[in-house]
Amino acid sequence: MSGAANQPAPTVAVAGGGLAGLAAGCALAQAGFRVNLFERRPYLGGRASSYQHPGTAEVVDNCQHVLLGCCTNLVDFYRRIGVEEKIRWFERLVFVEPGGRQSAISPSWLPAPLHTAPSFLLAPSLGAGDKLAIARAMLAIARGAQDNGRENFRQWLERHGQTPRAIDRFWKVVLVSALNEELERSSVRYGAQVFRESFLKSAAAGRMGVPTVPLTELYNAAGEYIRGRGGEVQLRAPVEAFSAEDERVRLCVAGKELTCDFAVLALPFNVVGAVLPRGDDAEPLRRAAEQLESSPITGIHLWFDRQITELEHAVLLDRTIQWMFHKSKLLGRSAEGGSYLELVVSSSKSLVETSRNEIVELAVRELGEFFPQARQARLVKATVIKEVHATYSPAPGVDRHRPPAVTAWPRVFLAGDWTATGWPATMEGAVRSGYMAAEALARSAGMRGTRFLLSDLHARGLMRLLP
Repeated sequence: MSGAANQPAPTVAVAGGGLAGLAAGCALAQAGFRVNLFERRPYLGGRASSYQHPGTAEVVDNCQHVLLGCCTNLVDFYRRIGVEEKIRWFERLVFVEPGGRQSAISPSWLPAPLHTAPSFLLAPSLGAGDKLAIARAMLAIARGAQDNGRENFRQWLERHGQTPRAIDRFWKVVLVSALNEELERSSVRYGAQVFRESFLKSAAAGRMGVPTVPLTELYNAAGEYIRGRGGEVQLRAPVEAFSAEDERVRLCVAGKELTCDFAVLALPFNVVGAVLPRGDDAEPLRRAAEQLESSPITGIHLWFDRQITELEHAVLLDRTIQWMFHKSKLLGRSAEGGSYLELVVSSSKSLVETSRNEIVELAVRELGEFFPQARQARLVKATVIKEVHATYSPAPGVDRHRPPAVTAWPRVFLAGDWTATGWPATMEGAVRSGYMAAEALARSAGMRGTRFLLSDLHARGLMRLLP
């Protein structure tokens, strides 16, 4: 910190214990600020959290979260809080069709963007015409797909000659999972960004990382990081309101008034409006948040009495369930205990009003189409977790409504995956937003040149020759 050695460290209140708030809090704690983080839930992690489910007596993630090698800031955050060894990396992605036929995509010795070409060309889930169409569109993305703010990604794909099978078995399965939205409601900018950053730039960019511990175990380490640097983390402590003054910020936390030098609001877009003060200063931010729409995710947790597949994870084609994560394998449990699987349905609008029993029946039936062993297995227990407001919808033109980290109040800053990070609603986007808010706050406190945000992963191979 700049200033006299005996000057007390500036205090920062962080509202929200999700990834955005934790990233901001950890960065600021490292820089010497005294951080007090408030989270309304009894655990950290926000939408990327886990808890003991009362109906199953199991610790479950609210939804499976993964990261990719291109997530430079998320990897940095994990390294900062000391949990990077709890991420297991995979280079091979398996697509499974109903009936059980598999297609595996993995890197080769060829330079980017050709590194996955050999396995892609051999994939039986797509025909020669589908692959040729995909290659043409990938070339357009590598050169820089233009986004006019009105065209959605399905329209862009159709304009670039994509076949129905290529759309359904390649573009859709990747993007709906990455953006948590249907192609018809996804912007060209973010659809193209997913493929450029993860599929094309390098083999390292496309590696998939899966946590090997429950999610909250990861983020409890962030809480300990803040506490270990003189800060505090308070659970069951919702920030209900704030008022910004010239020299301080006043907050109402669980009915009590507190003061601090600075504040970071790391709250979801559908919540932040409730804590904003009355007056004209708050109206632009309130209106921006109201323009965003939610998209849901459904996680289906199934426990069987036996192993039903040797795969640790898979993309499932042509059905409602989209991903299978073999949690018992990923968590290192003995095969003798059966199979614990989490199935994920992104952009699960059709399931929001569907009952738990109907969803479980659907999932078990579809799972048997991909893995015949599931038909002989006995379902021991199951639960369904719906995150109705999982992410904002990355619709065409959405960037008009994504606010920056700096607000109308000089001592108050904004974080969240819905803010103007340049990335879609991902864990990487959330961490970026936290780092960006921390940088803006540090500058305001007189710490010029403070940097937390890392740049995107560098292109490799032939991709270095493209703009």
